[in-house]
Amino acid sequence: MNEALLRSLTPGVLGILVRRGADFAAAEDAVQDALVEAVRVWPADPPRDPKGWLITAAWRKFLDASRAETARRRREDLVDEEPAPGPAPSADDTLRLYFLCAHPSLTPSSAVALTLRAVGGLTTRQIARAYLVPEATMAQRISRAKRTVSGVRFDRPGDVATVLRVLYLVFNEGYSGDVDLAAEAIRLTRQLAAAIDHPEVSGLLALMLLHHARRAGRTAPDGSLVPLAEQDRTRWDTGAIAEGVEILQAALARDRLGEFQAQAAVAALHADAPTAEETDWVQIVEWYDELARLTDNPVVRLNRAVAIGEADGPRAGLAALATLDDSLPRHTAAAAYLHERAGDLTTAARLYAEAAEKAPNHPERDHLTRQAARLNTQKRH
Repeated sequence: MNEALLRSLTPGVLGILVRRGADFAAAEDAVQDALVEAVRVWPADPPRDPKGWLITAAWRKFLDASRAETARRRREDLVDEEPAPGPAPSADDTLRLYFLCAHPSLTPSSAVALTLRAVGGLTTRQIARAYLVPEATMAQRISRAKRTVSGVRFDRPGDVATVLRVLYLVFNEGYSGDVDLAAEAIRLTRQLAAAIDHPEVSGLLALMLLHHARRAGRTAPDGSLVPLAEQDRTRWDTGAIAEGVEILQAALARDRLGEFQAQAAVAALHADAPTAEETDWVQIVEWYDELARLTDNPVVRLNRAVAIGEADGPRAGLAALATLDDSLPRHTAAAAYLHERAGDLTTAARLYAEAAEKAPNHPERDHLTRQAARLNTQKRH
């Protein structure tokens, strides 16, 4: 069973059901039922047209559910609408679905969660990890969102800012999680940039391209994480970097700065440095100042503290870090790094070990554990 194929087809099938008049919640349920049927049937009898098979199966599941709840006249209308057999339409409804899920009746957080579940194909557990909330909490949020949009016709597209947050969350989950959706997020953002003249859309596309360009250098052959300063920059995708920088420069020239453009500017400064030592940390601090002004996000201030430690020395970085809540994700890891830069290896080794216990994933935990072990070894010698 080709799970990647099923994942890629799901949004288009869901979009077609919604376009035919199915409310979102019922359409999503029908598509999920069709996917279960595909897992059961396809291994022994693979269809010649997988998307067409899923559309037909999902529409029939929807009709079966409708027959149990609606009057005869409505049922007959739905049956009349069933398409004739033939190739499935090639139109890509995925991007339209992202807008439809950003419906005005939903809060931004609910719209993001619903889209990630129904369109992005992520599990409730993966979405909960992205939000740093318990899985049960996220399951309730998604259920409430589905109830809210049940029976609502998606005839008004939602907010662009919400769609951008959805796409960025999908990209980040695809980049660091166990579902690779990064390329799909870039593809959809390209479509959005082609359809909408908006500098923040361009900023997000540039940010994705610049991050994705460094992907090959982020891990060693054994799968362990490689810090940015130690990455082999010859493995970075220079074509993607050049494209990202060009898109970003055009967006910044419009003088309508937003958070994705500012984040992309930081990524561009990292990508533009021939070596880690040549990174323009002073300018990176200035961009983090802009980001902090735009978002007032504590994680931005955490990254700014690390950048100050590079630009003005580790003691200055630790002073900036001391003003932040030490319960912030990766606060302990940042403190460990800055203490190491300051020469306090004992404190740094202890903090690396503490940070490893708080790490959100195994690769990061292993990396921090190795950092602690490395410093403990250095102290003994």
